[in-house]
Amino acid sequence: MTEAFLQYAWRFRLLNNCLETFDGEPVKVISPGDLNTDAGPDFYNAKLVIGDITWVGTVEIHVRSSDWYLHGHDSDKQYHNVILHVVFEHDRDVFLQNGRKLPVLLAQNFLSEKVLANYESLMSHSISSSISCSSFVGTIPEFILDSFLERLSVERIEKKTNDVKRILGECADDWELTTFLMTAHYLGGKVNGLPFEQLAKSLNRNVLARWRDNPQRIEALLMGQAGFLDCDFKDDYPSALKLDYESLALGLNLPKMDSSQWKFFRIRPNSFPTIRISQFSNLISKTPHFFSSLLCAECVGQLMDLLSIEASDYWTSHYRFDVLSKPCKKRLGESLVRSVLINAWIPILFEYGKSHSMPKYIDLAVNFLSNLEPEVNNVVRLWSQLGVPIKSSAHSQGALHLYENYCVHKRCLDCRIGYHCLNSRK
Repeated sequence: MTEAFLQYAWRFRLLNNCLETFDGEPVKVISPGDLNTDAGPDFYNAKLVIGDITWVGTVEIHVRSSDWYLHGHDSDKQYHNVILHVVFEHDRDVFLQNGRKLPVLLAQNFLSEKVLANYESLMSHSISSSISCSSFVGTIPEFILDSFLERLSVERIEKKTNDVKRILGECADDWELTTFLMTAHYLGGKVNGLPFEQLAKSLNRNVLARWRDNPQRIEALLMGQAGFLDCDFKDDYPSALKLDYESLALGLNLPKMDSSQWKFFRIRPNSFPTIRISQFSNLISKTPHFFSSLLCAECVGQLMDLLSIEASDYWTSHYRFDVLSKPCKKRLGESLVRSVLINAWIPILFEYGKSHSMPKYIDLAVNFLSNLEPEVNNVVRLWSQLGVPIKSSAHSQGALHLYENYCVHKRCLDCRIGYHCLNSRK
């Protein structure tokens, strides 16, 4: 038994209605009070009828009544107006400083066996067990799961805006540059995200904008800055890129990267940094102002069209320079497009709306997420196997947030699904 569960049971009135103190006085709860998350008694502004007297004050929760003295409440003025002591075990009478005996409610007498059994079932799962409510969750009505996952998806967007605010601060509140850097990062994927962001930081966007009508020159700048043009080539295309880069970079004093920073090992060829850089080049040429285009979008389909890009023709038959491969168009995959939207563009739009008091952009960001196809990953599969419908990226993001922030930390008492599990009659 934990104090957190007793607080939960008191807050959500899981104790039955026929309450009485340990000494036999009837207790009627008009209001359980407001949960206190700071120092002091657990609930403020409680209103109770004990016997025939109406009391207004604070309520303190403990596993054992002796915890009152163990925690030093007897000498703390904040506890002088406690009107009821709710405990699971009563092992000692408690007296306030004015000498009055504090009424005690023995919670174990008023918790149903089913609620206790459900709580024990949730808590009995080991930390290594991924989802404690796995045997319950399939019984919860679909509309409850839908609304909960959508609410969690907004929590997740808000959490992602921390990165937006950090990068925005580094960019002196330049929203275009922030969008440019975050787009680059997520195009690089988990393995090459940081090198890709570094590449974007090394570039002069004014120079890139000057060559927006010449994708090859943009690709030359990116490949050269990435350190991929530091050798002699057999093929004409990389040789031309090298010549372009040498002429473009002359006098610009751009901080070039070392090619060893890029990872190729254990990455699918379509995700090689050479392919991603070429795709990024074409994206810059197609959409030179990412943030402005984001603000103008009216539906998520428009954003997906902006990110519908492929590598230049040379890469149709190559994954590396001078190494021929089976012909295959290198189009940006749907999962990576979703990743850029979910992790960069949607949080940026959400934060812009929030920081500028423009709710239409907040609503658009949430709407975009709700109209994206759901992601496919191990956590989403796990929820789906348990009978949780994952209908959109809002649901899949909500499911990820639920797993990472609630399930892994066994925060069942803070979870709406946990509430329904505790009250389940299964």
